[in-house]
Amino acid sequence: MSGGLRTSVKGYLIAQRVTGALEINTVHENENENETSINVASNSTAADSVDHPPPLPVPETSASYGLNICDGNIPCFSMLSSAAECMASYGTTTGAECPPHAVPSTPRTEGEILLFPTLKTFSFSELKRSTRQFRFDNMLGEGSFGCVFKGWVNGNSLTAAKPGTGMVIAVKRLNRQSLLGHKEWMTEINYLGRLRHPNLVKLIGYCTEDDDGLLVYEFMPCGSLNNHLFRRGSYSQSLSWTLRMKIAFGAAKVLAFLHSGEVKVIHRNIKSSKILLDSTYNAKLCSFCLAKDGPEGDRSHISTRVMGTSGHAAPEYVATGHLTAKCDVYAFGVVMLEMLSGKRAMDKNSPTGESNLVEWSQWTNSDIVSKHKVLQIIDARVEGQYSVATALKAADLAFRCLSTDPKLRPNMNDVVKVLEELQESGDMSHNEPRHNPHASSSN
Repeated sequence: MSGGLRTSVKGYLIAQRVTGALEINTVHENENENETSINVASNSTAADSVDHPPPLPVPETSASYGLNICDGNIPCFSMLSSAAECMASYGTTTGAECPPHAVPSTPRTEGEILLFPTLKTFSFSELKRSTRQFRFDNMLGEGSFGCVFKGWVNGNSLTAAKPGTGMVIAVKRLNRQSLLGHKEWMTEINYLGRLRHPNLVKLIGYCTEDDDGLLVYEFMPCGSLNNHLFRRGSYSQSLSWTLRMKIAFGAAKVLAFLHSGEVKVIHRNIKSSKILLDSTYNAKLCSFCLAKDGPEGDRSHISTRVMGTSGHAAPEYVATGHLTAKCDVYAFGVVMLEMLSGKRAMDKNSPTGESNLVEWSQWTNSDIVSKHKVLQIIDARVEGQYSVATALKAADLAFRCLSTDPKLRPNMNDVVKVLEELQESGDMSHNEPRHNPHASSSN
């Protein structure tokens, strides 16, 4: 990080500490020049995403946190500028650190916007002690922007604690050679520093000493939804149907919260790797480095450079760069489809014609096909765990979110209502027989 840039960041944060709050600066686009700026950052262009191979399997006793916008073997894109990564999602953890797949209670409290957030300013020495000198065996993941380490702090004072005691934290450490990612780093603070919701990952604090930019988060012991769905060797059992619906419900609630504020927040990078799971499998949305304030007044959209992951971005956004809350709805539909099918949104290793999950599943979204064909997309690992009516309703919701016409997509409040009805009806009700979608049929 350059001296001038570092001074700007430190001066900004120090000034905000004096006033007792981390002021939220508007992240905006220059619509004429397609340049992104943050009030406290330099005038360099925003970083975009690149593709990276999937991380190697990790031992059963460890956990890793991914740092890339891209996940797995799917391409990421930026249509208008050079590529880079942002420190983003959490990654693999193991069943050994999670309780059995039961369905515990879901948080009921409402979200809130904190105008005067209370983020802790950590010293570098504190975080160095809490992570055991950033030891390699404490590393949870790494990317071109830096690494994530597991650490421990006192639950009350948030001072460094002896390893294995106190509260577990996750510490992202920015690569000191990297200038790219500073804006994304500040955007993460600006959003997660002022937003509170039971389904948002909690940002605890930050450190800007010397050349190091560090962010401190609550630790998510059950990793990401992505890992539970797709890295089958990491877990002794797959997520049950009931847990999948619970996770979808939690993710939908936080998106409804983001989209319903006086100033709407568009996440812009919704996918299964950005949905983390706490010790009781409550969904926690993370990675706000690409987030944007939504359109205000009579504006229908904001114009941005196109950034994201192929297979998740709404078609109108890819075509025009016009960003709305309905782009998040589309991406949520992709995640719903992944949970229903157990297939990745994009997988180049799939058989011909099945590499793009949305395109592959479209043949089911037609009035002329039978419900049996619709049910054939359901993951075989949850066979017998759902009723026909429940599965059809969940699939219908996913397909409505994936409508090519954004006006036909539901808003996230409507999505929450449908998922809440599915929760209340009970997946394991006995008023109709379980369905085996993979049995032979003449339909």
